[in-house]
Amino acid sequence: MENLVTCTHLSKKYGSNPALSDVNLTLERGHIIGLLGPNGSGKTTLIKLLNGLLTPTEGEILIDGEKPGPYSKSIVSYLPDKMYFADWMTINDLLNLFEDFYEDFDRVKAEHMCGLLNIPLKEKMKKLSKGNKEKVQLILVMSRQAQLYLLDEPIAGVDPAARDYILETIINNYNEEGTILISTHLIADIEKVLDQVIFIHEGQILKHAYVDDLREENGKSIDQQFRDMFHASVYKGGE
Repeated sequence: MENLVTCTHLSKKYGSNPALSDVNLTLERGHIIGLLGPNGSGKTTLIKLLNGLLTPTEGEILIDGEKPGPYSKSIVSYLPDKMYFADWMTINDLLNLFEDFYEDFDRVKAEHMCGLLNIPLKEKMKKLSKGNKEKVQLILVMSRQAQLYLLDEPIAGVDPAARDYILETIINNYNEEGTILISTHLIADIEKVLDQVIFIHEGQILKHAYVDDLREENGKSIDQQFRDMFHASVYKGGE
């Protein structure tokens, strides 16, 4: 299958501190992939590099054969780990923004999902609960027909019912010819939707494999394998 993402000898340093070290990674189209690692493992750094928000110290990234730039931004849909919309904006303001900025944005789909959640389009973001703010941000990201979806901790900080909605939204609304890369530490909640996993620690890829192969090989859930690989003294959760 055609590779959508290729990272070759990719490294990133902050000053003298390495965040990623000599990462070689390929991501094929048509998969939901978990990017799994403990605190400070390099998950967010890798996602920001793929999104073009950071520049590699060494190595190369190709997305659909191109280095990060205007083209890659047109085919990558990014959900950061923090809310970035202004509180004074209404849902309609956000829909207008995405419709103006992204040719692949499906406004009808976004409005439909907001309707299912009973979120009025004239409501300001500051009036929404934290969980609904998270959902609106996810709706915007998943209403694009992108080729690569980069989701940084999409289910962190929300209640279990909201997690179920978020996972359902991800599964039912992404472009199936594209790929989703999900960074998370809530593995038990999310492993049921994953095709592949990438274990990352201290800026290095330890394992990249299909979920079914790992379960058959080890006879354990991905969550348990993660806990075995990253001992409780290391595993703090999140990044």
